[in-house]
Amino acid sequence: MAVERARWAATGDGEPRSGGALGSRAAAGCGQWRRCGGRHCLAGGDGGWWRSAEWRRWTREKRDGRAAAVGCCVMGVAAQVWAYKLVSQFRNAEFVENVAPRAFTFAELEQATNEFREELGRGAFGAVYKGILPDCEKVVAVKKLEKVLAEGEKEFQNEITVIGKTHHRNLVRLLGYCLDGAKRLLVYEYMSNGSLADVLLKPENHPSWDERIKIARDIARGVLYLHEECETQIIHCDIKPQNILMDENRCPKISDFGLAKLLKRDQTRTYTTFRGTKGYVAPEWYRKMPVTVKADVYSFGIVLLEIICCRKSLDWSFSEDQAVLEDWAYQCFKAGELYKLVGDQEVVDMRKLERMMKIALWCIQDEPALRPSMKKVLLMLEGTVDIPDPPSPTSFLSST
Repeated sequence: MAVERARWAATGDGEPRSGGALGSRAAAGCGQWRRCGGRHCLAGGDGGWWRSAEWRRWTREKRDGRAAAVGCCVMGVAAQVWAYKLVSQFRNAEFVENVAPRAFTFAELEQATNEFREELGRGAFGAVYKGILPDCEKVVAVKKLEKVLAEGEKEFQNEITVIGKTHHRNLVRLLGYCLDGAKRLLVYEYMSNGSLADVLLKPENHPSWDERIKIARDIARGVLYLHEECETQIIHCDIKPQNILMDENRCPKISDFGLAKLLKRDQTRTYTTFRGTKGYVAPEWYRKMPVTVKADVYSFGIVLLEIICCRKSLDWSFSEDQAVLEDWAYQCFKAGELYKLVGDQEVVDMRKLERMMKIALWCIQDEPALRPSMKKVLLMLEGTVDIPDPPSPTSFLSST
């Protein structure tokens, strides 16, 4: 028993198994017990061990050890504080680059674009030029707004406010802007593979069937972010292949928020003037009905049909019964002849083709209430929910 108690006193492992001087002093909270770990009692009660030279040497070693530990701790904390400050500086710098659009002068952008020499494209509000920022050699796309007194001014304010606060892998990133007198310009990240229209309408660029499904999913994720996940709900109002750009990996990114309608947190619908591009706009735009996020769902459905078939939604080079893609697609679906929509392009999984077609037909229902939300659309594209057969897109109107 004495050996066992001595072992326990030396290691401090557990509680003593029996009483005696050793256990009673521990239970009583003996001051010497706390200092010597039981050696006082083992050396003979209140005898001389804890007053001896050995006791003084033992306490000195303890004290020196604690001082060394404290010193190491202080040095460690100081190192962590220094590292935190260093990391914070880099993070703050990255935050400024990633979140806050940079202000440019017109002269800076004129130099970056070599006096706006290489035009990438032109839209309703102005042209887009390729540029290289001289300070970092970064390739950018510079959008030069031309209608700055009326619509252009409103578009500029929309783009700065909206894109500057949105960050998603499937949205084109706004890097900067220019407010130089009457001149208004926007600076975007450069997309090296053009637009989705370039991919779909040029036979040499046609994506494989699996890539088409991936492109559709990525676009749906971007639209879902605008509708439900960003700080302020956004209706894009002009979703079309020309406004979906492709990066170096052919990953689609939604662009052109100049037509976007911002909704307040407690607002779910808006009456507004006509926006968008004919062939992609939802029927409610023409009927002066409340416009909700379901307008974007309709536009996405038309784009999805174009992705499936690699053709324009309106193409009068086809026969009259095939010129309007949404009508022809429903006819093929009802007749069980979906293979006509893809022709001899490649061997496709007919089950996936049917699933994609069902999703598109639900999205383009004339009645907004029948269209799924973008969250439901994404779940359907991912194959996690069942999809019932859709009715004719115009069935609701024909029954009223």
